[in-house]
Amino acid sequence: MDLKRLIREVPDFPKPGILFYDVTTLLKDKDGFGAVIDCLEAQYREQRVDVVLGIEARGFIFAPAVAYALGTGFVPVRKPKKLPAEVESIEYELEYGTDRLEIHRDAIHEGQHVLIIDDVLATGGTARAVAKLVEKLGGTVAGLGFVIELDFLKGRSKLTQYDVFSLVRY
Repeated sequence: MDLKRLIREVPDFPKPGILFYDVTTLLKDKDGFGAVIDCLEAQYREQRVDVVLGIEARGFIFAPAVAYALGTGFVPVRKPKKLPAEVESIEYELEYGTDRLEIHRDAIHEGQHVLIIDDVLATGGTARAVAKLVEKLGGTVAGLGFVIELDFLKGRSKLTQYDVFSLVRY
C-alpha cells in the first residue's frame, strides 16, 4: 500500500518554511491505518518484545495498537507533570533549547525488551532520550519504529546503536 499518498503535506506549519507531514489523513483511512499497524507488528513479531512504549503525543496513537498486535502491554512516555506516580525524567536538546520527558519508574523492569514507537523520526533527539530512559530503568531497547522518517534531518545518525525501522521516508 502506498502510505505516502495518505499523508497530507501541510506547508508553513507550524511556522513558515516547514513542511509538516500530517498523519491524521492516514489515520482516518481504515486500510492505511491497518497497514501501518500490520507492518510494524510484522517487523517486530520475531523479536523479543515485552512491552511497547509510545511517545507523547502521536506515538500514543500507534503504540497501543502495535502492543495489542504483538500481545504485549503499552507504556506511555509523557511531557512533565502528566504522570501521577514516581517518575524518571530526562532532559534533551531541541534545535533551540531543551525539553523534558517522563516515565513511571515502575513502567519498565530490569531486563525487559522495549519497543519504542513514534509517528516521526526527525532529528532523533526525542527518540535517543527515550531510549536512554529505557536503559536507565534497566530495559533493553528492542527497536525503534516510526511511521515517517525525515531523512534530510539525519535523525537515524543519533540512533546507530539501535535497530531503527520506518515505513515512509522523505
